[in-house]
Amino acid sequence: MTSAAGVATDIDDFRSSVESWLDDNQRVLAPDYQGNGTLDEQMEQLAKVKRLVYDAGWMRMGWPERVGGLGGSTLMRAYLGETLTTRALIEPGLYSMTEVLAPTMIDYAAPELAATMVPALLRGDETWCQGFSEPGTGSNLASLSCRAVRSGEGWRVTGQKVWTSLAQFAQRCVLLTRTGTTESAHRGITALFADMHSPGITVRPIRTMHGAEEFCEVFFDDVAVPFDRTLGQVGGGWAVAMDLLPYERSTSLWHRAAFLHRRLQDLVDAAPAGALDPAKLGEVTQLLYSFRARSRATQHRMARHEHLGPETSIDKVLLATAEQAVFDLVADTLTGEVTIGDDSISERWRTEFLYSRAATIYGGSAEIQRNIIARRLLDLGNDR
Repeated sequence: MTSAAGVATDIDDFRSSVESWLDDNQRVLAPDYQGNGTLDEQMEQLAKVKRLVYDAGWMRMGWPERVGGLGGSTLMRAYLGETLTTRALIEPGLYSMTEVLAPTMIDYAAPELAATMVPALLRGDETWCQGFSEPGTGSNLASLSCRAVRSGEGWRVTGQKVWTSLAQFAQRCVLLTRTGTTESAHRGITALFADMHSPGITVRPIRTMHGAEEFCEVFFDDVAVPFDRTLGQVGGGWAVAMDLLPYERSTSLWHRAAFLHRRLQDLVDAAPAGALDPAKLGEVTQLLYSFRARSRATQHRMARHEHLGPETSIDKVLLATAEQAVFDLVADTLTGEVTIGDDSISERWRTEFLYSRAATIYGGSAEIQRNIIARRLLDLGNDR
């Protein structure tokens, strides 16, 4: 295989070089399964692609050298995920977990810890999960109660997390814990980097209506976490969370848009003659391109090292609107396939339609995103 060695850091050169490399290696990178595959198959495929792309150098582009990267613009990472998605080599939501978790790890972990851990994530040797949500908190993240108590050798963690994506596959968890009690719910939270194989951790997958077990409950029963696995300052976990969440609504959504573009084109190709309403197709295309333009601007802001903050909630609202619009059009156009079709193609459309219902929930519900926009961007009231 050819590699990224010697490729110029110019984004246009990078794009053409990646495309050429993928053309040469499409067969070895392609999934072994048809359609969506099972979650286990998708995870195996993800690990294979990340390993091959990392070893060729492409996965290291756009990441800092201090964590094993090759430097260069973050736009390279955005484009790599986009083209892997467009070619149906990876499932974008699974792939994007790297973009959600690695940047905050780089910013808040001790340098030696980040230098050790991040390359394993980039190469696909490890999967990480995000232990934020809890059964009693809903969208009020600051009310979490999973507690970490100091002991002689480190933290001892007890509590429960829920809706933890890919916890059953994960070797590590970026975990928010309560380490103090103050008048402000945002204080007294500490972020930890826990090993998922530690004694006292129990993972229970949750089967969703689209048939996958992507989410899990995770129980922590007096779990030991060394002090050197603290991310950021003790009591400063809210800053870690606020750093991480905008990444969940930036590059990962760019990858999702690439998936939606591909599936919209698949719909156009699959629609029986006269079944696709041109007016609805135009409306959906407009929504998708509106999000695409917004997300592109976010990618370029990140590439300029600008701070990402509450404005990424706009990206999330636009993505959710576009995703549900795409699959509503699928249901209107391919009604039989989505509702009662029994072949693999119908099953794929049906699964994706059902998953799209969660677009206004995952990554922060649409109601919460609009509240953030109203309060923190439009100054329409206190964010308390």
